[in-house]
Amino acid sequence: MVIEHADFEEIERLALVTGGEIASTFDSPDHVRLGKCKPIEEMMIGKDKLIKFSCVEMGEACTIVLRGATKQILDEAERSLHDALCVLTQTVKETKTVFGGGSSEMLMADAVSKLAAKTPGKEAVPMESFAKATRMLPTTIADNAGYDSAQLLISELRAIHTAGKHTMGLNMVEGEVGDMEKLGITESFPVKRQVLMNASEAAEMILRVDDIIKSAPRPRQPDHRHH
Repeated sequence: MVIEHADFEEIERLALVTGGEIASTFDSPDHVRLGKCKPIEEMMIGKDKLIKFSCVEMGEACTIVLRGATKQILDEAERSLHDALCVLTQTVKETKTVFGGGSSEMLMADAVSKLAAKTPGKEAVPMESFAKATRMLPTTIADNAGYDSAQLLISELRAIHTAGKHTMGLNMVEGEVGDMEKLGITESFPVKRQVLMNASEAAEMILRVDDIIKSAPRPRQPDHRHH
């Protein structure tokens, strides 16, 4: 099978997955490293004709085909896939993970609340607000899945974490509180850390802007230059 009219980016990806070498001429074919794969099929996806390379030798690249009814659905699927790949690359670089399902947020909120209870003065007020904001993340998870966040989060999950069971989180498949360690639900620690840092910096920036707006205007001095 011969492929014509392929751009250089596709040829580079094909060389990566098959282990072959890109040759610009046929002067010395015996010196060119050949790539290998098993089945090569011509297939139809919708109205498009594609060539599929399976069981490639190197496997350093792959193709993901997205299909949807509208352009908006496809764009959203592409963004979601891009976000997932970004998380994956960050996790490969730094392999630390935390338990998902809102359990890590509830653990952080519990720790901040306990520290706020021991902190005298006005500093305790923003600490309590930070703990409340952190608890909103599992609340949003439950709301997005269509479950009763008040029942799951306040009456169950918060009580369980207060009792010291910090691996418990939201099982969105069953709509109940479950053990994230047993279920194997984890999230990337670098991504979680970056989300918290970005949110904290954004909140701090808004508070600073509010302080600037609340400041008394500078008094204007009378201009006597024309007298």
